[in-house]
Amino acid sequence: MDFKDEEGKNEQVEASRNDYPGEERSDVEPSKEPIASSASGTAVAEGYQEIRYAGFWMRFWAYIIDLIVVFSVNGLLTAPFLFLTDGPISVAGILTVQGITGSIAAYVYFVLMTKFFGQTLGKMLLGLKVVRKDALPLRWTDLLFREVVGRFIYRSLIVTNILYVVVGFTDQKQGIHDIFADTRVIHSSK
Repeated sequence: MDFKDEEGKNEQVEASRNDYPGEERSDVEPSKEPIASSASGTAVAEGYQEIRYAGFWMRFWAYIIDLIVVFSVNGLLTAPFLFLTDGPISVAGILTVQGITGSIAAYVYFVLMTKFFGQTLGKMLLGLKVVRKDALPLRWTDLLFREVVGRFIYRSLIVTNILYVVVGFTDQKQGIHDIFADTRVIHSSK
């Protein structure tokens, strides 16, 4: 397919990750459609916008905002238990009603916000969005693997929290939970 470059000349352009002058770009989704490239090094598939993946620090701050929201909701949900009893209500020895309620609230928050809005409150504030690789709407199975199984792995041992740094080293800035669900976190174009 022929495209006109910035000087108005016709050129034939092939879709490839290595077509960018002088650098490899990991923030542009590869496409099988021909792309138009410019001297600035940006590339966008014809009729599509540039995709920018959210890196570790943007996702970290969004997660901190989400934790503040979840802790606030948990405080509202568990406060009545503290006033009605002298302390935590133990269930099966090591579990408490407050701990179970807090965990359920956190998982429900992340699953429902991501399913219905494609983003949590923290991601909304920072302009981030969770998308599937094929750009179709998120399915419940995607969310089960991303928000429940993936996050459970992160939280199962204190040492597994270090796995979040994987986001900084993958081409499309995916965490382990994103890899399980085949999702990405991108900068939204709002």
